[in-house]
Amino acid sequence: MSLTRADLWSLEEYAEQRGEFRARIMQHKKDRQIFLGPHATLHFEDALTMKYQVQEMLRIERIFDAAGIQEELDAYNPLIPDGSNWKATFMIEYADPQERQAALATLTGIENEVWVKVGGGDKTVAIANLDLDRSREDKTAAVHFLRFELSTERIEHLKAGARLSMGIDHQVLDYAIDVQDNSRLSLIDDLL
Repeated sequence: MSLTRADLWSLEEYAEQRGEFRARIMQHKKDRQIFLGPHATLHFEDALTMKYQVQEMLRIERIFDAAGIQEELDAYNPLIPDGSNWKATFMIEYADPQERQAALATLTGIENEVWVKVGGGDKTVAIANLDLDRSREDKTAAVHFLRFELSTERIEHLKAGARLSMGIDHQVLDYAIDVQDNSRLSLIDDLL
C-alpha cells in the first residue's frame, strides 16, 4: 500500500486532528517497537506511521503545494511494507555522544546481522540500507533502514500462531527476544 495525497489532511485539517492523531500514533508505535538490548531498537513502519511522518513534515516545513506533497510521499512510501515483508528503522542509541561514537566504531556491519525467526525455522536476515550505504570500515551509522522478506509459508505459520523471535548476531552485540502479544499481532497485521 502506498499513501496518496487523498490519504492526507490539509495543513488546517491536520492542525485540528493532530492532538488526537498523535496520541493514537504514539500507542501504535509503542506496539511496533522491539528492543534488542539496552542500545538497539527496531521501529517497525507501516502506512499509519508513515502518514504521521508525512503529515509532520508537511506541517514543519509548511508544505502545501502538490509537488512538495508528492516529494514527501515519494520519500516515505518506500518505508511501507508491501504484505510480504516488514520494514523497520533500526536505531543504535546511547545518551552520551562520546559513548555512542565509541560504540559505533565497534559495531561495524551490525545492520547485516539483524534477523527475525518464525517458529523453529531459519533466521531471516535483514536487507539493509537500500537507499544508501550507512556504514564505513571504521564505524557504522546510528540509524539504518531494514527490510525483512518473509516467505508465504512463514507468513502462514505466523498467522497460525508460530512463535516470532528477533535478534542480532553481532560479535559485540548478541541478543535475541521473543516478540510478545500486542507487538506480534501488530506486525502480523502487516502481512497479506
